[in-house]
Amino acid sequence: MSAGTDRPTGTGVHGPGRAGIPQGHLRTDRWWLPRLATVVGLLAFVGYATWRAFDGTHYYAAPYVSPFYSPCLAANCVSVRGGADWALFGSWWRLSPALLVLVFPLGFRVTCYYYRKAYYRAFWSSPPACAVAEPHARYSGETRLPLILQNIHRYFFYVAVPFAAILTYDVALGFRDATGAWGHAGLGSFVLLANVALIWAYTLSCHSCRHILGGRLKHFSKHPMRYRMWRTASRLNARHMQLAWCSLASVAMADLYVYLVASGAFADPTLW
Repeated sequence: MSAGTDRPTGTGVHGPGRAGIPQGHLRTDRWWLPRLATVVGLLAFVGYATWRAFDGTHYYAAPYVSPFYSPCLAANCVSVRGGADWALFGSWWRLSPALLVLVFPLGFRVTCYYYRKAYYRAFWSSPPACAVAEPHARYSGETRLPLILQNIHRYFFYVAVPFAAILTYDVALGFRDATGAWGHAGLGSFVLLANVALIWAYTLSCHSCRHILGGRLKHFSKHPMRYRMWRTASRLNARHMQLAWCSLASVAMADLYVYLVASGAFADPTLW
């Protein structure tokens, strides 16, 4: 405290330019519940994804392939469409093939504007919640290493689109039977279909996508097609948080489904 006043001194929310309110916040609701849910949800996914990424088994159950392992870029892929998709890394790669794939969708999600807000608040208390003072004395934002690297998110978007297209191709192959004939539809076909629909919705709701479509246009009237696409992306963007969580859950559930079928836990029900 400074002499002759009850105003706190220091930096951040206790700086001399801030209102002299001694309380850290005046919220009376359970503001910590969303933060706790975020911690639990992200840790659960990270734990599951880490196990599956290093597991390297049970990722193909004809005709389904786990989204964690597609496309297969190493020669040690087992029984994926008769062999490796694109053995770009040859036979020298001895680790799980998923480690060559997950770095790209993971980079897209880690640098995502919503996920940044989520884990900044949940794990770093920066800030803990709206209208709740953060405990850090200094704040440099994303202007220094390593957080300045978050700005490569727009470039990860260009990588995320081809990966979503590859998963769409996998969905199409999921409507074949084990012999390769078209016309099959099992429960796994629709599990993968729902997953890729959510992944596309999350990818196209990205802030970078919205900016690419119309962020630099000065006259929407001169670009009616781009304006319509920008409007569509804007409507999706309003649900970006929900789509981020739903697609995160769906990709884990799709992988788990393929794992259970491939490991023999149960047989994929044939719908027609």
